[in-house]
Amino acid sequence: MVNPSKTITPDEFHDESEGMSYLSNLPRRVVLIYLPLAIFVFVLLFPFYWMAITAVKPNSQLTDYENYSPFWVVGPTLEHIKYLLFETSYPGWLWNTLLISTAATFLSLFASVFAAYAIERVRFTGARTFGLLIFLAYLVPPSILFIPLAFIVFNLGIYDSKFALIFTYPTFLIPFCTWLLMGYFRSIPYELEESALVDGATRWQILRRIILPLAVPGLISAGIFAFTLSWNEFIYALTFIQSSENKTVPVGVLTELVRGDIFEWGALMAGALFGSLPVVILYSFFVDYYVSSMTGAVKE
Repeated sequence: MVNPSKTITPDEFHDESEGMSYLSNLPRRVVLIYLPLAIFVFVLLFPFYWMAITAVKPNSQLTDYENYSPFWVVGPTLEHIKYLLFETSYPGWLWNTLLISTAATFLSLFASVFAAYAIERVRFTGARTFGLLIFLAYLVPPSILFIPLAFIVFNLGIYDSKFALIFTYPTFLIPFCTWLLMGYFRSIPYELEESALVDGATRWQILRRIILPLAVPGLISAGIFAFTLSWNEFIYALTFIQSSENKTVPVGVLTELVRGDIFEWGALMAGALFGSLPVVILYSFFVDYYVSSMTGAVKE
């Protein structure tokens, strides 16, 4: 970092200006900036382009690569989208996914806020060890947990219902959100909390009036991650949901639009495309808060 009080000599300014001079050449800029950026954008957007053209491509063009290009559409049709929206339970699956993901996210954030605050701000004995154990709990794969969770779900009588997913998703969302919020709470100056304690504020008042307002970017970031994980979850939704009307998008698209060796490719791609749009919209609206939470919180 340059010291504002330091006088920069002409030679030092010349040396610093030469640091990026290699990018003044157009071929170098193309090789070092534009070409890697173009490759990144292509890899990122090509799956969405492929889903979009497959969703509007007639069945005759899906496999006829001799007469039609696989990368373009001739005479697009809306039959696949019409079939998906009006002849399947896809709108219901989309609503189920939205409801379950939202409920599980709020439930997980509610528990994670108290856990992260207790670990980072109360400073009890063994807090660091407890925080490490929470992070290790997030690393446990769902393929191991769904068997004991299935036993609990059956005993509670919530099998094949939305509550089965709302109450099981926090098993992997709470550890992740807690670990994320711990790092954000750690960056909030302790002097603010100590001043409030001196003024007679309780822990609940400090959390509600000081910590949470300052931690809004961290809460939004944790909420985005939790919502995305819930939206894309597959194993629990496949295990705990049986009826078609209660399925989520990842399970419904795979189990209802694939019949033996028959794949409804147009409807499958349309369902995958529509299913990814809510998450894309969520990230686009809250990207500033997400970046803020990743780069730091309150500075002293």
